[in-house]
Amino acid sequence: MTVFDAFSLAGRTAIVTGGTGLYGTPIARTLAEAGAHVVVTSRDRDRADAAAAALRADGLAASGLALDLTDPESIAGLGGVDADVLVNNAVHRQGGDLFGTTAADWDATSAANSRGLFLATQAVARRMVERGSGGAILNIGSIYGITGPDFGLYEGTAMTMPLFYAYDKAGMSGLTRHLACQLGPHGIRVNCLAPGGLADGTQPASFVRRYEARTPLGRLAREQDVAGALLLLVSDAGAYITGVTLPVDGGFTAH
Repeated sequence: MTVFDAFSLAGRTAIVTGGTGLYGTPIARTLAEAGAHVVVTSRDRDRADAAAAALRADGLAASGLALDLTDPESIAGLGGVDADVLVNNAVHRQGGDLFGTTAADWDATSAANSRGLFLATQAVARRMVERGSGGAILNIGSIYGITGPDFGLYEGTAMTMPLFYAYDKAGMSGLTRHLACQLGPHGIRVNCLAPGGLADGTQPASFVRRYEARTPLGRLAREQDVAGALLLLVSDAGAYITGVTLPVDGGFTAH
């Protein structure tokens, strides 16, 4: 096997939670282009099916699956998928900063981002262990799980960094290390990818200017910036990497 062959996911099945969103869509495509059959999940079954159909239209292997991370019964269905790769990408967004978040906001985000993440990982990992063929679990974290927010970036805009996000994304890193230690003996690797801000064409010019000035590489992330690191962490190319949180942020967290 060459180094390039090691990045192939041919013959493998990959589940992507939140597979129709800003990060989920390019993640699902990257995995499919690497040869995996991608199970695209979304709370909205029609969106999941449409995203999978778009991949199949390009000759890639994909199917859609309804998944509500606030519903334990819905999550239990993941255990019926013989997955080799799980990408925990879905995130429920609700609430603002410390004074703009209610108890109801906190409970709603925790139900999906904490309990839902745990149950989804438990269901898929249990099946991986039963099959005995190893696997890879990748949590999609954030630079704001590594460093505190620079609120000056958002001045004069409607944007902010909500409180739940820091809690959930930092927790992902701890969970990643814990699971890497527990699941390693079963040949299951667990890592966390921490992207920086992704250009989506909607951010205010003032935010983009400030963010780029603060980032050593001088720009926001593009979809393709995540692809290489993603494949490294879920393929045989990263066979000896587990328990890490890898920033893909243009140097944002290097300050």
